Amino acid sequence: MRKLSYFIACSLDGFIGDEQGDASAMFRFMNEEYLDFLKTEFPETMATHGRRPLGLDHLENKRFDTVIQGRGSYELALKEGITSPYAHLREYVASRSLAVSPDPHVEIIADDLLGRVHALKAEEGGLDIYLCGGARLAGELLDEIDELVIKTYPLVYGTGMPMFGTGLDIKEFTLDGVRTFTNGVLVRTYTRQR
Repeated sequence: MRKLSYFIACSLDGFIGDEQGDASAMFRFMNEEYLDFLKTEFPETMATHGRRPLGLDHLENKRFDTVIQGRGSYELALKEGITSPYAHLREYVASRSLAVSPDPHVEIIADDLLGRVHALKAEEGGLDIYLCGGARLAGELLDEIDELVIKTYPLVYGTGMPMFGTGLDIKEFTLDGVRTFTNGVLVRTYTRQR
């Protein structure tokens, strides 16, 4: 069975961006040490349009071959004219309002999100599934999340978009590891307790 991993950036106070989901304040922490870690451990989580200018298109996927993101996360790419932000992965966008995909490489999941995620997790072989966000989608899929990889940046937003939508039952995860970086970023990995 393939894992669904919520790989997410957040502030010290647990926000993945401001009220509109903008996380650009976190970009300034992308120093050489941290970028080397991402290239080595999670190269496929870097969007295609960011990989190309950095000369990283040659990097193979190590952990994930599929990405699921919500409409809000996908909309950030669309505003920049990018219709396939993760062209190096199979791309799915969970959206009830986006009727037609603007890119043949991106499949829209409009109905039965849980059923589609179950089917993706049950596929034989392949790598795991990268849950890109955002908060509402992560909340809907909380029971399906097998792993959390939380990149915590040394910022306090005070208010903004939380990691998960509200109204959730308590779920327990076990800490697997913590990586620290000289720029103040922590990367914590947790496994779901089942």
